[in-house]
Amino acid sequence: MPRQVRLRELTEAEKCEIRRIVNSRTEPVRRVQGAKIIQFMMDEPRLPASAAGGRAGHQSDIPGPLWVKRFNAGGLAGLEDEPRSGHPRIHDETVRSALIGLATQKPDTLGYAFKLWTLERLQSAFKERHGVHLSDLTIWTWLDGEGLQWKRQGSWFHEVEKHDAEFVQKRGA
Repeated sequence: MPRQVRLRELTEAEKCEIRRIVNSRTEPVRRVQGAKIIQFMMDEPRLPASAAGGRAGHQSDIPGPLWVKRFNAGGLAGLEDEPRSGHPRIHDETVRSALIGLATQKPDTLGYAFKLWTLERLQSAFKERHGVHLSDLTIWTWLDGEGLQWKRQGSWFHEVEKHDAEFVQKRGA
């Protein structure tokens, strides 16, 4: 029979921080779940880690002992989510920098017949200059990450009555 994982002695500061994390609405979910397991084991020292994991909402017996081992080894830092590999990047930083550089320039200064970028114009201009097609979502995400936002142009000529009650008379025949 495998040996049960026991929770080490916690300091008062660690106990207070665990309780704060469990009651937090802004902490990451995985950190809260790990802290819940630790809190269940703090409150009931004889509770097995696998049972504490079940009370915290995990379906299998594995996460409870894993969180307790991580906490025992690293303290509160052990509750941080470990980095994950994720999908490799398709475009490197030079492509991103080139897009930001293009988007921050006025199109007419680059020889285009228009004065403002639209998503389609920026996408096609980038493809013709750099030979790379970027999806709409990629362009939106990168520009938003740099703090750049699309401006919505106002038109004086839609719903004219709102702007000038005498528009029809001023327009003439």
